[in-house]
Amino acid sequence: MQTTFVSGLSSAGVHRFAVHLWGEGRSTRPPVICVHGLLRNGRDFDELAQALADTRTVACPDMVGRGRSDWLRDPSHYGLPQYLQDMMSVLSLVGDGLVDWVGTSMGGLIGMLLAAQPGSPIRRLVLNDVGPFVSAEALTQIASLVGDPVFPDRTALRESLSEALADWGDVPPAALDRLTEFGGRRRPDGTWGRSYDPAIAVPMANPATEDVDLWPLWQAISCPVLVVRGERSHVLSADIAGRMAERSGVEAIEIAGCGHAPSLMLDDQIRRVRSWLDG
Repeated sequence: MQTTFVSGLSSAGVHRFAVHLWGEGRSTRPPVICVHGLLRNGRDFDELAQALADTRTVACPDMVGRGRSDWLRDPSHYGLPQYLQDMMSVLSLVGDGLVDWVGTSMGGLIGMLLAAQPGSPIRRLVLNDVGPFVSAEALTQIASLVGDPVFPDRTALRESLSEALADWGDVPPAALDRLTEFGGRRRPDGTWGRSYDPAIAVPMANPATEDVDLWPLWQAISCPVLVVRGERSHVLSADIAGRMAERSGVEAIEIAGCGHAPSLMLDDQIRRVRSWLDG
């Protein structure tokens, strides 16, 4: 794995974001782009990327404002339009042909937006615990997670992450160690914070009071889709996943013991995603 940096542009200027690359030079299948959720970073996908890297280039970006990427000068730009624009640079990085996309939560919404565009390069799309309908209650709950917590040391940060990721299901201790290493930032006073810009909350200052309905967007997506749902998910209901699976070319699976969202770190989950991508 190597990390490179790609430039993005907003009306406030140029920013750089990190892209973690796996399997370069070994591609016999289309590249895979893996995009994380709201408060996360590209290193969430290490296990999946390593498993795919024997036959594919895998690109796992830190979305702007997260991980090793720059923080935006104007936080009002944190949102899907900017993220979609930035991902065009990642598409250029891995080539100009077809790609497969794995998106968790926010990363899945970005994938849906791109897959719905005329001439989209997405060949196969994996939506990890997100769909075309998100309730106002779920949006408010997600917005409430954004903050600027302070931890006295890395041990406290690790304990907090372990609690925060409980809905992911089983997270191997080694993976939790990595998530702590790349999910924290040292503050000037020696304390620790999370590795995201707290200002990503600015566009969410007034939590949505209405459901988000993207069914028209869903109808514009023609590529095959794998819908992965956590058994206890509050973001993607069983009913919505079932409605998605009614469309030709869509398969839905449910991961037991998980909420929002399955980690995609365990062997069985990786096997199911890889098998579907290779199908």
